[in-house]
Amino acid sequence: MKLTREQVRAILAHPSGWLATGFGSGLSPYAPGTVGSLTALIPFLYLRTLSVPAYLAVIAVTFAIGVYASARTIDRLKLSDPGFIVIDEFVGQWLALLLAPPQWYWVAVGFVLFRLFDIIKPWPVSWADRRIHGGLGVMLDDAIAGLMAALVMHVLSRYC
Repeated sequence: MKLTREQVRAILAHPSGWLATGFGSGLSPYAPGTVGSLTALIPFLYLRTLSVPAYLAVIAVTFAIGVYASARTIDRLKLSDPGFIVIDEFVGQWLALLLAPPQWYWVAVGFVLFRLFDIIKPWPVSWADRRIHGGLGVMLDDAIAGLMAALVMHVLSRYC
């Protein structure tokens, strides 16, 4: 979806737009979800130093802020789940990497798995994507995709 200059200005005129677009990364003209997931790796470098409870707290707070920011942005532009909203990619990517082993290649595996589940949308990701709308719907399907990626990566890291 190509945004007009007026739409971009409207998005960036409010802090919720900055948050919803992953600080503007979702405004990439090419693969905004992938760009958002890549951008999420920057704060992940800090998150991985936290304890698991603190890491989960950051994800929970970001999820809640993401629901609000996504809903506000959707309401302002009268669009439903637009691709430029990528705060959901941050949460999904962080969940996918929650228990990642410390080697760099596991970050790459988690990234690919999350993008795969987010794009293909197997059940229950597809269920959440179809049934739940608004800010919660935007956030929930990616959170589920991230949890699925984390589960697969955990199994792979234990047996590979």
